[in-house]
Amino acid sequence: MDQVHEHHEVEKTHSRGKWALFGFLAVAAFFLWTEHRAHVLGALPYLLLLACPLMHLFHHGHGHHHGRHGQSSGSERRAIETGEQR
Repeated sequence: MDQVHEHHEVEKTHSRGKWALFGFLAVAAFFLWTEHRAHVLGALPYLLLLACPLMHLFHHGHGHHHGRHGQSSGSERRAIETGEQR
């Protein structure tokens, strides 16, 4: 019975510690946002410009070549364009 009581006390301490940590992080985030909002919002256009190359790389599928589904080869494309039968 004594071990159960000790285990419950440890859980309470950890729970209080977690709440204290969350509270501290919330206060820190609030002060960081209020003090540095102008800097962050001032840099936002530059961050968007810097994000363009990354979006270009990742949104066009570079690096994820899983095969060429639905794409025909050059000779097949020419045959289709000219109307030739294979």
